[in-house]
Amino acid sequence: MDISYRGTNFNGWQIQPNGVTVQEEIEKALSTILKTETSILGSGRTDTGVHAVQQVAHFDAEGIDPEDLTFKLNSFLGEDISINGIRPVKDDVSARFEATSRTYHYHLHQAKSPFKQGVSYYFRPELNVEEINAACEIIEGWQNFECFSKVHTEVNNFNCEIFEAKWVQDGATHLFEISANRFLRGMVRAVVGTLIDVGLGKTSLDDFREILASNDRRKAGRAVPAEGLFLQKVVYPKDIYLD
Repeated sequence: MDISYRGTNFNGWQIQPNGVTVQEEIEKALSTILKTETSILGSGRTDTGVHAVQQVAHFDAEGIDPEDLTFKLNSFLGEDISINGIRPVKDDVSARFEATSRTYHYHLHQAKSPFKQGVSYYFRPELNVEEINAACEIIEGWQNFECFSKVHTEVNNFNCEIFEAKWVQDGATHLFEISANRFLRGMVRAVVGTLIDVGLGKTSLDDFREILASNDRRKAGRAVPAEGLFLQKVVYPKDIYLD
């Protein structure tokens, strides 16, 4: 299931006791249409206020028409969630564990705009993009990203393979793009906050390397607001699909 959503009005992706989540809304609609309790598993969680151009989830069902189910789900769901398509996959495929790469975008704008409200971070100070991209090159060569992870996160390790990290400026608009095999909780927003410190001249490239080597979240920059963050793309091997 290929999904897009605006995360502003949700307490993130994953179901939780308090607050409305994207997963919960889709499961309610899916269970109603299929007339049986149906759960979904996403490629990963997104935090409160984070958006997705492409989130992917899997569920178990038999005898469905993917196109018809897509239409019915979109009729049930509110305007903040869209189902872009459904494809059958092999029985043992997991949306979470089969993904080979994930890409996040972070949007930042320096000129006030009512059209970017809620989907981009308004940040006025000038940034040295050349210096930021030099720091991005350091990220691409690194492996352990504990310094950017939320504390008390239960993971086996903090290693991520970064395929690409770059910062692009187009006038008053900025875009940070990062692709990896996996991401830690809160990682992208902490990376962006630390790169902003580099762009402001508060953190040198040597300081940036020391932050990475420290494995200490307290030494890295702040987590930037969720509103500018998008899960942009999730990639899977072609051989998982049945159609």
